[in-house]
Amino acid sequence: MESVIAELEGTLLKDPDPFSYFMLVAFEASGLIRFALLLLFWPVIRLLEMIGIDDAGLKLMVFLATAGLPVSEIQSVSRAVLPKFYMDDVDMEAWKVFSSYDKRVVVTKTPRIMVERFVKEHLRADEVIGSELVVNRFGFATGFVKGDITSISNRVAKLFVDEEPTLGLGRATSSFRFFSRCKEQMHPPFITNQNLHDNQLLRPLPVIFHDGRLVKRPTPSTALLIILWMPLGILLAVIRIVVGLVLPMRAIPYVSRLFGGNVIVKGNPPPPVSGDNNGVLFVCTHRSLMDPVILSHVLMRKIPAVTYSISRLSEILSPIPTVGLTRIREVDGEKIKCELAKGDLVICPEGTTCREPFLLRFSALFAELTDRIVPVAMNYRVGFFHATTARGWKGLDPIFFFMNPRPIYEVTFLNQLPVEATCSSGKSPHDVANYVQRILAATLGFECTNFTRKDKYRILAGNDGTVSHTSCVDQVKKVVSTFKPFLH
Repeated sequence: MESVIAELEGTLLKDPDPFSYFMLVAFEASGLIRFALLLLFWPVIRLLEMIGIDDAGLKLMVFLATAGLPVSEIQSVSRAVLPKFYMDDVDMEAWKVFSSYDKRVVVTKTPRIMVERFVKEHLRADEVIGSELVVNRFGFATGFVKGDITSISNRVAKLFVDEEPTLGLGRATSSFRFFSRCKEQMHPPFITNQNLHDNQLLRPLPVIFHDGRLVKRPTPSTALLIILWMPLGILLAVIRIVVGLVLPMRAIPYVSRLFGGNVIVKGNPPPPVSGDNNGVLFVCTHRSLMDPVILSHVLMRKIPAVTYSISRLSEILSPIPTVGLTRIREVDGEKIKCELAKGDLVICPEGTTCREPFLLRFSALFAELTDRIVPVAMNYRVGFFHATTARGWKGLDPIFFFMNPRPIYEVTFLNQLPVEATCSSGKSPHDVANYVQRILAATLGFECTNFTRKDKYRILAGNDGTVSHTSCVDQVKKVVSTFKPFLH
């Protein structure tokens, strides 16, 4: 059996410096104060690396990012947040070499808890060897680690007692000592030939679901920019929300440009319903909580939106009517029919948002209720903060959206479905739903999947994604929990 040992930092990942990933743990598992504190110590960490004691710099990073945090919270960030950023930094040429071997081992100087899930599930490694976080009996990280570079190298040697690894992948300047045991060695940059791999079409498992508020990996310069922007971003968000609630719907598309927002509209939206006809059902892709609101702004009229599960604060801030569903099929069907009898309606049949270029499975309920279906492809771009969350409090979603310097939405109206493409022609609701999913995916350049909201929340948060309407006291507790990082 051919085997390969690969260093993670600087080899499988392009960036040899794990600092930005510790910044992510600090921000997502703790908050802005710890995030700023770690950034404040970056010059010290860099100085330690420059004078040749980078192991001390790494231990300082670990301590500042994790000390006092529940280990469950670190595991949650490692599961839901870090894989996306790791995947964006993967060196595909190194991956081609790594994936061509039967037994794959990854060695990292980062605590194993932070990388194991990504490396095993997405890079398909068999073993991950790294340092271990020290956890006290109450389940909190002490900030210390067990295992240094030498002990990690010794553990690699024990793994290959009866055989020599076929290949070692790592930097020429690496401090790990396992390369001398390998039959062959390769160092970045990697150049592979097309005949080297039978499985060259194999790709790392894509990251479809991910969480966290930060859009960009917080390198020192990006992190400093985020911190400096925060006060202005909060002020800008408040102004944008107040303007959206006060001004008439027709004025908002013009005023939004004054505050940095932009909406790009493609296609021809249908005119408002007239007479005794039932309304049009706008079937949208679901990228953020703002989808129905932006659609109403584009159409310059308030269109009610079907909601599966949103927070009470989001309902209060919403400038359009919302229709809450119960997840009881017959009850929800009657609700939607009643709303369509009054006029137009917006529905997002995915039931939850997805940030990556994938569409989740469409619920077929909408196809059973009307033949006046207008598919709408929604997409958005933001610079600093994501406007969705699975682990945090959803009530902050619109605030984080409006905190971005220049949020941009793209709205593409497709033609109303012809009668022969609806249930009236004898097609099943599932066929209609799948067809709408396919044409929307093709419009956006996305891929269709069979994942559902339950899959998303089970992966990211360990629950089914239902938001309960709790008391005011409980909501305050939730806010405090969301910003608990400020108290660490």
